[in-house]
Amino acid sequence: MTNIAPPLVLTVAGSDSGGGAGIQADLKTMLAHGVHGMSVIAAVTAQNSRGVQGYWELPPEAVRAQLDSVLSDIGVHAVKTGMLASTALVETVAEVLAGAGAPVVVDPVGVSKHGDALLEPSAVDAVRTALLPVATVATPNLWEVEQLTGVKVVDEAGMREAAEAVKALGPRWALIKGGHLPGEPADLLFDGTREYRFTAPRHDNRHTHGTGCTLASAIASNLALGADVPDAVARAKEYVTGAIAAGFPLGTGIGPVDHGWRQRAALDQSRS
Repeated sequence: MTNIAPPLVLTVAGSDSGGGAGIQADLKTMLAHGVHGMSVIAAVTAQNSRGVQGYWELPPEAVRAQLDSVLSDIGVHAVKTGMLASTALVETVAEVLAGAGAPVVVDPVGVSKHGDALLEPSAVDAVRTALLPVATVATPNLWEVEQLTGVKVVDEAGMREAAEAVKALGPRWALIKGGHLPGEPADLLFDGTREYRFTAPRHDNRHTHGTGCTLASAIASNLALGADVPDAVARAKEYVTGAIAAGFPLGTGIGPVDHGWRQRAALDQSRS
């Protein structure tokens, strides 16, 4: 019997030494979705539950070599990008992914959960002009929307304007994450014509480190599994909501979401 490889998903992002976000969160999310996760490390962070103590980006040639190694031999069914740190890395990754022939989910990471900057100010324009145009789905939070477009969202009524502004930068779909607004969390997905609103209960849990990375990786995983964009986002939203609900304390600060919550629930059920 010959085993068949599962769908292939590549993350291009930074490493989180605390294991809650970045490459580590991406690969856990991919495993939870039954796809084969691969990684291109663009930066290394010194990071724990209290914040980011430092980061070091890899040389563009090292990032390009990792991309070329995976794409030339293994291939991909979907790609997710996260922390890219600098103009050179953004432009390198955008150039390669423009020819990858697979859907690309861009999480335009600008700042960590703790408020630490993860993108050089000079690189913001490269995200706008080089990276977002190759994106199938862009997943900015409200702070990143303002950083990229100048649109400041203060309530849910402003999310359509934000979606239009992000969509104008080139992605096929813009997913505006509204979790930081008061009231019921709601995200808005927009392709220039169609609009989808996704809601979820707000869980009273401060341990939410890695939420953005996890959502983008879940979207990429579902795209690789054959879902269309609205369905992939809906499935990813359901997964990340469960992961937030199960988030656990770690260290003395903000703990991570639980990427294995479904497997843990299934295991607990089998034991009962």
